[in-house]
Amino acid sequence: MRYVRLGGTDLEVSVIALGCGSFGGIGSVPELFGRGENEAQAFALLDAAREQGITLLDTANSYGGGRSEEWLGRWMAERKARDEVVLTTKVRNRVGPGPEDEGLSAHHIRQQVEASLRRLRTDRIDLYLTHRPDSSVPIEETLKAMDEAVQAGKVRHCGLSNYSAAELDEAARAAQTLGVAGPRNLQSGFSLLDRSAATEGVFAACQAHGVAFTAYSPLGGGWLSGKYKADAPYPEGSRMRLRPEDYTSWVNDATFKRIAAFEDAAAQRGVSLPVLAFAWALGEPAVSAIIVGPRRPDQLAPALAALDLHLTAEDRAAL
Repeated sequence: MRYVRLGGTDLEVSVIALGCGSFGGIGSVPELFGRGENEAQAFALLDAAREQGITLLDTANSYGGGRSEEWLGRWMAERKARDEVVLTTKVRNRVGPGPEDEGLSAHHIRQQVEASLRRLRTDRIDLYLTHRPDSSVPIEETLKAMDEAVQAGKVRHCGLSNYSAAELDEAARAAQTLGVAGPRNLQSGFSLLDRSAATEGVFAACQAHGVAFTAYSPLGGGWLSGKYKADAPYPEGSRMRLRPEDYTSWVNDATFKRIAAFEDAAAQRGVSLPVLAFAWALGEPAVSAIIVGPRRPDQLAPALAALDLHLTAEDRAAL
């Protein structure tokens, strides 16, 4: 395993993070709660990640209706592993039926910090992210509430997820003006099929404000695994069966042709598609870590193999 310092923080993290979004559900979608890994399967994944030196664990208060945090908390307690890991969780998505059970208001953040700490069975969250922007709440209110948690010692560092370059710039400048803790990490999608972080100024904004970037979905929702074929039904339980809305724009001949060419590039190197896709994402200088979401322990293997596949800048540009 390789480790890096996360931006300007004191957090040293593995360059591969374990995404826990399928523990007890498939992300934050209520109708899919119960469709992900059960607790025993989640523990097996966490054990395998620990054995491979993965220290960065990523969850959210809304994943699996809270089950992801609960099971992580139980696993850390049973394995006495809390001090071995860097724990990321998030706030913003709906967690209940009430009007104040979502968003980035100070009230909701204060409530959810406490709820996450209880479920995770810990006294601090290493990295606390706003899951996505909330246009109904002034950014200043959100930043002050996050800083309050930092000053109380409940959160070590705060950050953002799914923010554009302009939104990151606004948050960083507002934090500086207010004199409060600013974002130290931005987590967003990044893969060969989604390079918007590079092309739309997100990486540049991160560099300008000293913000680390962590990449989720480096396989493009499974598209870069090779499991989706133009002439075959999508596999049962795959994202294209359960949550296709984020990927419908890729369902066309051009995408399948690109993936076929990518298969040829992987074959020429004697590696699988996931290994090459992970290596490409890991090779991006602006990326501190990639977040992978295996469903079984053996599915960690491609990400681990990617650590040994060096791609030059020319290789990455060609891909």
